[in-house]
Amino acid sequence: MSGLRSDRWFGGDDEVAVLHRVALPARGSGGGPVIGIADTTSDLNPCNAPLAGLMVAAARGIRAAGAIPVRFPVMSLGEDLMKPTAMLYRNLAAMQIEEQVRSNPIDGLVLTAGCDKTVAAALLGAASADVPALLLLSGPRSAPIWRGRPLGTGTDLWRALEERRAGLLDDDAWHELEACLTCAGPGTCTTMGTASTLALLTEVLGLCLPGCTGLDGSSPVAEQLAERTGARVVEMVESGARPADVVTQAALDNALRALAAVGGSTNAVIHLAALAGRLGLDGSLAHADALWRDVPLLADVEPCGRYLAAALPDAGGVPTLLAGLAELAERTAGTGVDLTAVAGDGRPWQQHVALAPRPTADGVLRTAEHPVAPAPTMVALTGSLAPDGCVLKVAAASPDLLQHTGPALVLDDYEDMRRRLDDPDLAVDDDVVLVVRGIGPVGAPGMPEWGMAPIPAPLVRRGVRDVVRVSDGRMSGTSFGTVALHVAPEAQVGGPLAHVRDGDRIRLDVPARRLDLLVDPAELARRAATWRPDAAADLRGWPLLYRQHVGQAPTGADLDVLAAPRPEQRVRVEPTVGRS
Repeated sequence: MSGLRSDRWFGGDDEVAVLHRVALPARGSGGGPVIGIADTTSDLNPCNAPLAGLMVAAARGIRAAGAIPVRFPVMSLGEDLMKPTAMLYRNLAAMQIEEQVRSNPIDGLVLTAGCDKTVAAALLGAASADVPALLLLSGPRSAPIWRGRPLGTGTDLWRALEERRAGLLDDDAWHELEACLTCAGPGTCTTMGTASTLALLTEVLGLCLPGCTGLDGSSPVAEQLAERTGARVVEMVESGARPADVVTQAALDNALRALAAVGGSTNAVIHLAALAGRLGLDGSLAHADALWRDVPLLADVEPCGRYLAAALPDAGGVPTLLAGLAELAERTAGTGVDLTAVAGDGRPWQQHVALAPRPTADGVLRTAEHPVAPAPTMVALTGSLAPDGCVLKVAAASPDLLQHTGPALVLDDYEDMRRRLDDPDLAVDDDVVLVVRGIGPVGAPGMPEWGMAPIPAPLVRRGVRDVVRVSDGRMSGTSFGTVALHVAPEAQVGGPLAHVRDGDRIRLDVPARRLDLLVDPAELARRAATWRPDAAADLRGWPLLYRQHVGQAPTGADLDVLAAPRPEQRVRVEPTVGRS
């Protein structure tokens, strides 16, 4: 095999080449291409635990294909324990991947990922490094039985929390729930949270092998898929297939449609926008909303449906979902999915769809004629409160709140939110609009998942289970409710959200795609004239750099030094390797 990137290190007969061959003897003796395995396992991240065994299988596949596996560490981003959020470190982990490739003799990549920001970081790192690459995904954990049914991680916890706050769930039941969650074992959330959403979208994008979505990472099938992943990356090195060749505009559009069809995590909107920014594609909210308008809910999976993510493989997985989207295009005379886009095995999706089970009228994956819920399942809104846009998951919202006007209750930080909303004496009306601000990309920093604020305690006790919430932050993909998220510009940079006061009227009109603050513009101008951003926290190191360089949600909350690279900035154009 000739023309390998690693030849720049190992070719020649000078002392530098000798040192390189000594450092990696297997490659120095002409052992074939070098395939990096990005290791994101950590004892702090149980979601990624199944990857330890899968990396062994991937390495076996790499060796069998005549290449050399080399493992290197990447920061493990587990949302469960990292504070204020793993999102703060998504761009850092992506940079680690890119810089490992830039500085080392790596010809191709197997990128391990499980908990959601590791998947996002792997996608972004792969796009910027732009060497042949596939992801290897850990898959959802097992679902323990609680109260006679499988437990949906996250989703059932949020529901139980409101029941507890309403006095309907006692301490014994609460502790029983905790014990059940503990028994679930390693792997990602069992519902269509961000991890499962991004796994599915990675498959649609062609950056993992078909069949990964919903697969238990500890299963023999997953091990076989991992081995094939290693071998496939070697094939991609031979053919020169790179992420920029695979993730075309058609592939991105397929992913945006699939996101709506499964009622996926709103977090994916940000990650896809960042991916688009790195590849020079259109991932704007306006473009996404146009794609979403005719897409109904085709996956009957929590939090918007009945089943768990592990039910997807037996239902046909991504090929069956794409078949449903293709059928939708025929029914609506729309453009639909582009099945000429390639899957991770290099074959066009139309070949996989032709062999897949058909969607059904009442199964996990539905026909376009019998959807779980009508279109749209997700919308982008603009208006005087969100001039640059925001996102709302209609499939997880209350239909009676999709057109709503009410008084604002403003919450400026997490402690303030929990203290006030848990106050049984809080004066609050049923039509309240909760405004959770100061938690955007710059504000927190890092954009934590605090947007789905708890229902105020007095309302919970009156039986209220949803109110309109508006935030410049995010919410977990396992969450639900009528929540307008990622409001841009965020409060910390002086967006209109910064000038909302308690009692101001806010109007949400989803059919009109509007979110408006009903305050006289002259009054808002007076407020803006005296507004000052919150004093920066005592930040140093990465959080400080992040805050100085991060963009807003509609462009993916990426760093300005990473977004939209020119071709000559890509890793593939390294200078000639010189003396160490």
